[in-house]
Amino acid sequence: MTAQNLLVELFVEELPPKALKKLGEAFAGTLFEQLKSQGLTAADSVATPYATPRRLAVHITHVAAKAADQAVQVKLMPVSVALDAAGNATPALLKKLQAVGADPSVVPTLKRQMDGKAEALFLDSLVTGATLDTGLQKALHEAIAKLPIPKVMTYQLQEGTPLPGWDSVQFVRPAHGLVALHGSSVVPVTALGLTAGRATHGHRFEAVADPITIVDADRYAGTLRDKGAVIASFGERRAAIESQLKTAAAQAGPALQAIEDEALLDEVTALVERPNVLVCSFEQEFLDVPQECLILTMKANQKYFPLLDAAGKLTHQFLVVSNISPKDASAVIGGNERVVRPRLADAKFFFDQDRRKTLESRVPQLAKVVYHNKLGTQGERVERVRAIAKAIGQQLGGDVLAQAADEAAKLAKADLLTDMVGEFPELQGVMGGYYARHDGLSEDIAFAIEDHYKPRFAGDELPRGQVGTVVALADKLETLVGLFGIGNLPTGDKDPFALRRHALGVIRMLVEKDLRLDMPAVVAQAAQAFGALLPDATKSNEQLLNFFYERVNGYLRERGASAQEADAVIAARPMWGEFPKALDAVRAFAALPEAPALAAANKRIGNILKKAGDAEQVVDAHVSELLLQEPAEKALYEAMQRIVPQADAQFDAGDYTASLQTLAALREPVDAFFDGVMVNAEQIDLRLNRQGLLKTLHQAMNRVADLSRLAA
Repeated sequence: MTAQNLLVELFVEELPPKALKKLGEAFAGTLFEQLKSQGLTAADSVATPYATPRRLAVHITHVAAKAADQAVQVKLMPVSVALDAAGNATPALLKKLQAVGADPSVVPTLKRQMDGKAEALFLDSLVTGATLDTGLQKALHEAIAKLPIPKVMTYQLQEGTPLPGWDSVQFVRPAHGLVALHGSSVVPVTALGLTAGRATHGHRFEAVADPITIVDADRYAGTLRDKGAVIASFGERRAAIESQLKTAAAQAGPALQAIEDEALLDEVTALVERPNVLVCSFEQEFLDVPQECLILTMKANQKYFPLLDAAGKLTHQFLVVSNISPKDASAVIGGNERVVRPRLADAKFFFDQDRRKTLESRVPQLAKVVYHNKLGTQGERVERVRAIAKAIGQQLGGDVLAQAADEAAKLAKADLLTDMVGEFPELQGVMGGYYARHDGLSEDIAFAIEDHYKPRFAGDELPRGQVGTVVALADKLETLVGLFGIGNLPTGDKDPFALRRHALGVIRMLVEKDLRLDMPAVVAQAAQAFGALLPDATKSNEQLLNFFYERVNGYLRERGASAQEADAVIAARPMWGEFPKALDAVRAFAALPEAPALAAANKRIGNILKKAGDAEQVVDAHVSELLLQEPAEKALYEAMQRIVPQADAQFDAGDYTASLQTLAALREPVDAFFDGVMVNAEQIDLRLNRQGLLKTLHQAMNRVADLSRLAA
């Protein structure tokens, strides 16, 4: 069997740029997996994807012309059903053989083997390996069918079909060419009304020849580069753009650098076939507009790379990734500068107009903006956020913080009514900060308005300052409590209101800023702000708190905690800012040699107390020294008198690790207690006293975490 390298290319009209990278990887991956499943690839075969604005392609090494034949064994049916008393084939067996394509003459060659408790008949056969012609046709069909196409187009075929102009196909964009080469030989496959050949097309304007003939699968990328002026590899093209951006930025001025944006870089890579980075500029007067506005319009609308100075401040220059490389680039540069100027002028106009009204004057208009049909208007929402912010501010900083948080919360949504945010919704909050400063408000208020949406995504920075943190917490809690309260819970992978992100944002702020908030109480206060809008606030609050703890579990696991360690910390329900400290203490405790025995003892104590609580009244954590009779219980009590106060003092001082390590000294007296003392004594006063001793020990051991969760 001959193994050669394979090249498959689908030539199409311009593909959606934001999806190109994923389309290229999916096309190559599915095609390779399909050939592999048919035995047409080797163990060391490698698939290399290619994707440009007008093509999806893949190069696969060591592809066989024909797959090896395979011996297979097919289970037919139990012997008791397949053969009659005389050992002859039953009609059921003959029908089964016909179904699998076997002749009745094979009956004497069938094998008998045990299949579970019964004996069954098996047919050994040789399956002929697939040829590349049929295997690639199947693989190509699957690769096209499984492409993650954002939106399908339906278009008519003009040739190669019984009804030209009438027969239609569906694909992401109209396809105009198909190349399939096994070495230097064309593989006769078809797709989307096209028949495979060796001709493709290069750059629309700069190709040396058109069409371009691909002589051999291994010459594909080189031929496209030399004759077609196309860099076929998405990754290579992306790296070329990155390199040119750095070079052009250095040429534009000392210490200048292009803004870093991975998504923009991917999108621009998907828009050009051979990149050429050029330096452009705009009038310096536009720099009076907040740089976030200018950067956003250049990136989102024009796909430009703004240039920043060493301090991260926007300059009047920007970089364009052109798809053509003329000897005189002045026309290209001038054209891009003319195109961006109206965009910047619009931004300047919006900024000037917005500053004519204060944020305060816009607040009443929020009562006319619907927030949610079950939760009222944005104006009503603002009042709820204010109430929650005041409650949180009071807990964290008293009257001063509560008043500042109330003022910031009142103005935080006002910029939604500005022209700038209407044009660029991504700037909500950011523009509010600028307008707050223009209105003469303090930096704390401005930062809080700007930051109250943070963290917007995983890894995003947290709000600056206490006021911003309080308002951000209030804003996210209002969303979570309200939507949980009306039953809009996330399900599976569906989370249209990004509630998981909101919950993780709350957790990050509480943990990373070490905030001591009683979350059940805060959630209850937040629910009160909704009045009668929530049908069953008690139930929805409980659902929300459980949702929070699920997110906390994931958060701790990401920090390296095992499932048992995370469960142990969460079960103790510490203040949320204490989670990392408690986790560190538990992990240090788990490494001690005494940990397994104490965790097992803790679990045993918990079970004893649970059963005692079921049979009698709730066990009281009280011990009478006069009722201690056995040496082991006296020794445990004496050890607890020495050790527990020290561990409690360390806990109260915030040294959780030392507290747990101090408690580790109780291992020997605890083991001796269980070896020598009958807890459930017949005499009731002895039994209750011993249970009280264990309850006291249980409470002392589980202040940092529920150590029983560490038991194997």
